[in-house]
Amino acid sequence: MRAVSANRRRILSLWLPRLPIDRIKRQLTFTGAPPESKPQVVVIKDANALLIHALDEAAARHGVSLGQPLANARAVCPDLVVHEADLAADAKMLEGIADWCDRFTPLVALDPPHGLSLDITGCVHLFGGEAKLMQSVCDALTAHGLTVSAAIASNAVCARTLNRQVHGRIVPNGEEAAAVAPLPVVALGGSEAVKLGLRRAGLKSIGDVASRGRNEITARFGAAFTRVLAQALGEADAPISPRKVPPDYIVEKRFAEPVATDTVIAASLSSLAAMLVAAMAQQGKGARRLEACFFRTDGLVRIIAVDTGQPVTEAAVVDRLFRERLDALSDPLDPGFGFDMIRLSASRSEIVVQQQRDLDAHVHDNDELSALIDRIAARIGGKRVIVHLPVDTHIPERAALPLPAQHNLAATSTADWPERSDGEPPLRPLRLFARPEAIQVIAGVPDGPPARFVWRRAAHAVVRAEGPERIAMEWWRPEGQGLTRDYFRVEDEHGLRFWLYRDGLYDREFEPQEGLPVQPVWYMHGLFA
Repeated sequence: MRAVSANRRRILSLWLPRLPIDRIKRQLTFTGAPPESKPQVVVIKDANALLIHALDEAAARHGVSLGQPLANARAVCPDLVVHEADLAADAKMLEGIADWCDRFTPLVALDPPHGLSLDITGCVHLFGGEAKLMQSVCDALTAHGLTVSAAIASNAVCARTLNRQVHGRIVPNGEEAAAVAPLPVVALGGSEAVKLGLRRAGLKSIGDVASRGRNEITARFGAAFTRVLAQALGEADAPISPRKVPPDYIVEKRFAEPVATDTVIAASLSSLAAMLVAAMAQQGKGARRLEACFFRTDGLVRIIAVDTGQPVTEAAVVDRLFRERLDALSDPLDPGFGFDMIRLSASRSEIVVQQQRDLDAHVHDNDELSALIDRIAARIGGKRVIVHLPVDTHIPERAALPLPAQHNLAATSTADWPERSDGEPPLRPLRLFARPEAIQVIAGVPDGPPARFVWRRAAHAVVRAEGPERIAMEWWRPEGQGLTRDYFRVEDEHGLRFWLYRDGLYDREFEPQEGLPVQPVWYMHGLFA
């Protein structure tokens, strides 16, 4: 993708000044509660005082203001309906609005506490221009009961400064200074100390501040304020930090009328898969992670993701993986009143390495195995399909590392496992217990195996034993100050074979704190077949 120069970048800034109270009103509407006709406010506790955190239009008409103590607000408007602030719920709702804004551009950044910044560079033509795009966004948010102010400028700081004071302003590139000059200096934000200093200096508007020398402003109010001023005037860029990494490839389909039937959704996803694969094929790439985003008409967004073990270059494979994933969802895909857009993206892609597949049976077998793993992982999750790779350690529970099979299948072919001697029984069981289980030794010798032991309330008499295999803990690890283990392979009178160990050596190891000789404890660590 071609990078767009900073002087041509366009940012849509959204501000939802009454987000907390709008969220509460929406919740009351969904629960079927009758609409409240009295003025409403949201309060937050600060230094043992309840302050106005958000208010609706009715409360503002009565003279209530943000930051005002609740007692003073009640004196102005005795009929106030008071709600407690829930910052976590507000942040969650802002995240949901950001998800909804992904339908306009994948570059959406949070501007806390109640704002968003959308990089709309290069995509406004899809919506009929900047004015129509901004109008569409604001109309949709207003229809959902949200108060919104919006502005478009060349950077996020300039757009944010504008929408705090004027709604619907679109500033052409190069005209930022003239647009923000009449605005009050409080629109720039900053600390209370900076705002107080500006008032005392008689600087009421941004134009007044801009008329002073930059060195003078920096010496008086700090470099951070000078940087924000330069960004608001369009003299410096203010890049945003999108909440999601832009995908490598993206295709989408918008519907004139919302779609809700499984047949149409499946057909749309199949056509998008063909478009995505064709776009990647032009650059010789395949997808390793795919995401399907379903945008509902009520603002909810559902994201379904699948991973692949090898770069996918066939639309049929993409289609099959998503069918497997959708069929296995514990929370089925609910279209509600319908989806108005479906997007398919490759968030991670790789260059496809061409191999001789017709003559190499090993490569063909790996392809089939990788495809099987992808289908199983799509149904039950990639973390549940694992392979084990050897680790260079003598500690039994660390000797094999479980890893997702999709991303580590190739490593299994070159893994260097210890070779087993022909005709000899295995030295260790294939599967160990997740945690060694303590056993009670009835009879034993200081350095030998137990003669009898009790495990899970059953007594076992040892008739054969091999060992010990002595393993010292890895002292160089932070948690490696453990006791020495002596492992034994034992067989009881019924032919059952166990792998157990004694944790600690008699009279030769001491407690690290008390300095007393340790009392060894026996554990069961695994069973032989």
